[in-house]
Amino acid sequence: MSEVKQSLRIQTSFLNGMEKKALVWLAGRQPQWVTSDMLTVVGVLGAFLTGLGFALTHYGIGWLWLSSAGLVLNWYGDSLDGTLARVRNRQRPLYGYYLDHTVDCVNEAFMFVGAGLSPLVDLNLALAVFILYLFLTVNVSINAHLKSEFRLTYAKLGPTEFRLIIIVVNALLVFFPGLLSFSLELCGHPFSTLDLVAMGLIAVLALIYLVTVFADARHYAAIDPPRK
Repeated sequence: MSEVKQSLRIQTSFLNGMEKKALVWLAGRQPQWVTSDMLTVVGVLGAFLTGLGFALTHYGIGWLWLSSAGLVLNWYGDSLDGTLARVRNRQRPLYGYYLDHTVDCVNEAFMFVGAGLSPLVDLNLALAVFILYLFLTVNVSINAHLKSEFRLTYAKLGPTEFRLIIIVVNALLVFFPGLLSFSLELCGHPFSTLDLVAMGLIAVLALIYLVTVFADARHYAAIDPPRK
């Protein structure tokens, strides 16, 4: 089989430098019986626990601790599986790319649907965020094929930063439950604190997506002009 050309990974998030060092350190200390596939499964388990923790808040806000623990576990498995392969020089570009993107969609489905099934966030808003995430994922995959660029961050924020933000929000809701009683009525419909956060996130992701698509379209139009 011919050599597979790997896409350039564009990672410019706030925590990128520190995270890379931590992941390489962790990868070098994994037992030999730990494989990248096992870490991928750990990441999926973390995503499931995240969604489960959100859904179980019907029975108490303390279940958000399970959600936060799931996010940490998801980071550990999802971020470390590829690093482990690179540190051990056992990369599998085709298999790894396919598995990583397939599992990412499953992970995000667990998280967003779990949040939508909780009393904290309206299901429609949670699904809207999920749909925008999928839009961005498809755009990244297209550019990885056409540009050989694999963009992991937008506006200095990547998956790790978003996980950390959710963990902080979870902690605030546990320690300050009064935040849950706040609601704002818009068009005759009450929206909770996290509904408003979700709406803000929808606006930000939609803006990022539109700006990215227009920039990419101009780039491709310039290198592939209309034929006369």
